[in-house]
Amino acid sequence: MGDTLMTVIAIFLAVILMFLFPMLSVSERADDISQLAVETAVSNFVDNSRAIGKITIENYEQLVNALNATGNSYDIELEVKKLDENVGKKTAWLNGSVVGENVYYSVYTSQILETLLGEGNNGEDYVMKEGDILSCTAKNNNTTISQTLRSVFYSISSNNAYQVGAQHSGMVTATGSNIQ
Repeated sequence: MGDTLMTVIAIFLAVILMFLFPMLSVSERADDISQLAVETAVSNFVDNSRAIGKITIENYEQLVNALNATGNSYDIELEVKKLDENVGKKTAWLNGSVVGENVYYSVYTSQILETLLGEGNNGEDYVMKEGDILSCTAKNNNTTISQTLRSVFYSISSNNAYQVGAQHSGMVTATGSNIQ
């Protein structure tokens, strides 16, 4: 009886060591590859949009397609901090040309997508000007295989945790135009 119990325990441990841990390792590597692809896609989107001074439908669709190619679904958050220059004259300053300071106000994903994909807009580009700040964040909103296996092995459960995500931002270097 004792030998049978030891054999069952040995088989159980062999299954864990031979199959489950390698499966966890492979799924973690898949998440690492997805992470790299997401970082690259988000970075390319922001850098391309900053360089031309506008968010185009083509750039946004390339971002979405690159993210979907990883096999996960993502929440994409866009933010443009628009530079609202408060230009005035004051003769007491050394510079004498500017009064006050520059202030930024934010435009978020829903407003940007309304401009890009809105029905009445006929697919206009979202135009930015030099000095604006563009930020993009992408986080997966599904549970990856490695998250599921990790929760089984380590008894971790978190509803708000994401495994794959990236953020990139930068200042717009060119003023965009809708003129074709």
